[in-house]
Amino acid sequence: MEGIIVNYRGSHKTQYPNQMIITVEGIDSKEKAKELVKKKVTWLTPSDKEMTGIVLKEHGNSGAVRVKFYKGLPGQAIGTKVKIE
Repeated sequence: MEGIIVNYRGSHKTQYPNQMIITVEGIDSKEKAKELVKKKVTWLTPSDKEMTGIVLKEHGNSGAVRVKFYKGLPGQAIGTKVKIE
């Protein structure tokens, strides 16, 4: 299953660089997004290193999920694809 990184999690004052918001293809509701909780997410860097994280919970009502990575992702990760296992 693949998803796309939309943005960092945060507000107008605070940004969490190790948490990202991800939209997943085929998931369009909060109920479907709950099924992805505790799944492993992998992002491949341009130098072919893998950065992994875990789906924490759903985000909003349109099927996006919140993912916590073990190490913060760079800004160039926004708009790229991730694998969800």
